[in-house]
Amino acid sequence: MSASVGVCLVAGVLVTQLGNTVTLAWTHSIEKIRWEEDYRREGNALRLVEARVRGTGAGMEPPTGAVLKEGAWHYMPALPPLPGIRLTHSPYVPDYVVCSADTCQSIAAWLPGLPEQGVVEMLPCAGD
Repeated sequence: MSASVGVCLVAGVLVTQLGNTVTLAWTHSIEKIRWEEDYRREGNALRLVEARVRGTGAGMEPPTGAVLKEGAWHYMPALPPLPGIRLTHSPYVPDYVVCSADTCQSIAAWLPGLPEQGVVEMLPCAGD
């Protein structure tokens, strides 16, 4: 049995394996402000290691301790490791962008054949 590695994007039978660290980015649907979150795989979980927001708006105040660097508020959320992240893929808002190993693409580009609307999960890849 080989050890599992990486983070996977999963939507039904569509699966794409990424590296052990990924950046998830999106644009807030109302405020039009970019958010970014860096995740690292730790065993069978994902650890959110840093988050950035490129502005403020309704309900989007930077948390206590956030530092403004290069036009974005940087902070480290105090969350336990997460089993996965559920993302809604919809034609009504800009697509999520996932960066891995110097490649950034929309989730639709990472998962060719993705239906127009649905749920995509970002999970630790399953072992063999």
